[in-house]
Amino acid sequence: MIRVLIVEDDPMVAEFNKRYLEQVGGFQLVSVVTSVDAALHILEKKTIDLILLDIFMPGKTGLELLMHIRETGKKADVIFITAASDMERIQTALRYGAVDYLMKPFEFDRFNEALSAYREKFMFMKNQQVLSQKELDRQILHKEPRAIAEELPKGVTKGTLQVIWETAQSMGESPFSTEDIAGRVGISRVSVRKYLKFLSDIDALHVKVHYGTIGRPIYQYKYNKAKENIIKNFL
Repeated sequence: MIRVLIVEDDPMVAEFNKRYLEQVGGFQLVSVVTSVDAALHILEKKTIDLILLDIFMPGKTGLELLMHIRETGKKADVIFITAASDMERIQTALRYGAVDYLMKPFEFDRFNEALSAYREKFMFMKNQQVLSQKELDRQILHKEPRAIAEELPKGVTKGTLQVIWETAQSMGESPFSTEDIAGRVGISRVSVRKYLKFLSDIDALHVKVHYGTIGRPIYQYKYNKAKENIIKNFL
């Protein structure tokens, strides 16, 4: 469960945040506090993964709390839920690493979108030790995948692609290298590498790079069953 602290001085908004949080699932509310000082006390005593934070509060502001969290190296993430709509405060919040920013008044759909996206990223990062560039782009940076080419790249033929694709499929769940495919189909490693790159570019293959202590990095490929239909556009 993702442990949450709500920091909000308006009782009605705090209650809405609490009820909305209960509807999303995967989150455990640790406490609701009405000031930054009270939030700091909680952060000293308990482990908090996510703070739902207002900016305008008596005493210290939510931005000051976020800055303190970053300066002290605490690992709690922050989603702002606030009436502050000026660009200066929004930019400050984003520069200090706020993962989302909701403006009051807000609807449950926007709250659900923010919390669901955070939950997905949190669980993904919790279960991964090393990321590929594609995983980083899609799961963390949320970059759009490249558009799939409408035709085969230069030097890639349908016949050879068919052979290499069927060989990759025959590997099942086992990872394989360029050398593995080259040995099975009788084609040079240079040529095979070109076809495997194309298949990984269109997501028909997963690819991971392993770095040894010396020499070139080793590319390991794996058949992506979820995308097996995508190859039909090219054969």
